[in-house]
Amino acid sequence: MKFTKMQGIGNDYVYVNCFQEKVEHPEELAKKVSDRHFGIGSDGLILIKPSQVADFEMDMYNADGSRGSMCGNGIRCVAKYVYDYGLTDKTEITVSTPSGIKYLELEVKEGKVSTIKVNMGTPELEPEKVPVIPENLGKDEEKEKKQIVNEPIWVNGQEYHITAVSMGNPHGIVYMDDIKNLDIEKTGPYFENHPAFPDRVNTEFVKVLDDHTVEMRVWERGSGETLACGTGACAVAVSSILNGYTKDRVTVKLLGGDLDIFWDRKENQVYMTGPAQVVFDGEIETEH
Repeated sequence: MKFTKMQGIGNDYVYVNCFQEKVEHPEELAKKVSDRHFGIGSDGLILIKPSQVADFEMDMYNADGSRGSMCGNGIRCVAKYVYDYGLTDKTEITVSTPSGIKYLELEVKEGKVSTIKVNMGTPELEPEKVPVIPENLGKDEEKEKKQIVNEPIWVNGQEYHITAVSMGNPHGIVYMDDIKNLDIEKTGPYFENHPAFPDRVNTEFVKVLDDHTVEMRVWERGSGETLACGTGACAVAVSSILNGYTKDRVTVKLLGGDLDIFWDRKENQVYMTGPAQVVFDGEIETEH
């Protein structure tokens, strides 16, 4: 099976062109290719497919084989792939995902895509749409909540404050003064599997630098800590604006690089701009 390894600010996936290749067991293949010792090494697998409702379809799987709904860094790489590898000559494309059709604008330099602007859609804040169960946050709360913004949550016997946002998948944002020394390998799984989040949750640990800049680390459900998470950066921007920490355009600094996020609150649409790169092309045996 031919593949291309790509990364968006360090969030790396194995991409398969399903216009040419056939993938029968993507859950198992995702686990195999993601293994950084016995496989290719990645945060997961992304299949680029024909679509009846958009220009292309993106089908993604996490490193543990679980299916993902949306990946912001991944979809930018899809855009670069389809243009650079000649599947389209358009610089504005649509990509179908389980969380809806996404609209992308491609900036091309010297015949190759350099940066991509993605309309990531409308942030979901209603608890049942994230989803989050408010009464499971760990504090007695009788009144019904329409949003979970800076709410107390008890995790492994410790109180934090969390903001819940869905950008096609669930995110919990926690603000801290120090994220560099956070033992995320220990803390992340407790958040991921917290009973307040029935579908598990991606958790962003965030430090506010100023009114237009934040930095974050992310623990992704099914993948652990990753260098970047596009939907997470969007959720962090929305959360930071809701909490009054930043203005509507935010530079989100991740371990793998920076993303520019703009929440157009009049349209209620979130736009993400960032790079995508090809790491290498290869071929792998898919037989076990």
